[in-house]
Amino acid sequence: MWIITGPAGCGKSTVAQYLAQELSIPYLEGDDYHSESNKQKMSQGQALTDQDRWDWLIQLREAATNRLSPSKSSRTKVHDGVVVTCSALKRRYRDVIRVAAYHDNDVMVHFIFLKADENILLARVLGRKGHFMKSTMVRSQMELLEEPDMQEHRKDVLEVDCGGSLTEVRKEVVKTVRVALADDQ
Repeated sequence: MWIITGPAGCGKSTVAQYLAQELSIPYLEGDDYHSESNKQKMSQGQALTDQDRWDWLIQLREAATNRLSPSKSSRTKVHDGVVVTCSALKRRYRDVIRVAAYHDNDVMVHFIFLKADENILLARVLGRKGHFMKSTMVRSQMELLEEPDMQEHRKDVLEVDCGGSLTEVRKEVVKTVRVALADDQ
């Protein structure tokens, strides 16, 4: 599992779609797994609580795991990987996703943390049209963000600066993932 993570405006969806295409594996948009009440809250500029996020995180983890799990009829893996977007702003949120690897030794979870300055993120969110995530949410997400520490980096977090152009960020993410794949062999 390649979990593309970071606050609003970091480019999770754009990078994840590109990575999934490059690796020829499925892509799951984390926002699609939010409840309507969560989307409503965010569209009104209200930050989600931990309680709002638990079911979403579990649903997202299960959907990603299902893309990797053998079906009852074939007993073969459906896919060799999956790319998922999930802000995973707190360590405990990342831990909910990590549970997937605890239940299946064949599952490896890697987080790609897209990091950028808050002003860059705000400018990007302000440039969006029709997205439920409003610009006021950038500040609340930055306040909530628990950047991965060195222990997480050693375990399963790969950090990519997303302050550059989209082309640069895409190239850097693919390069980072290819290095991780080589190391996993």
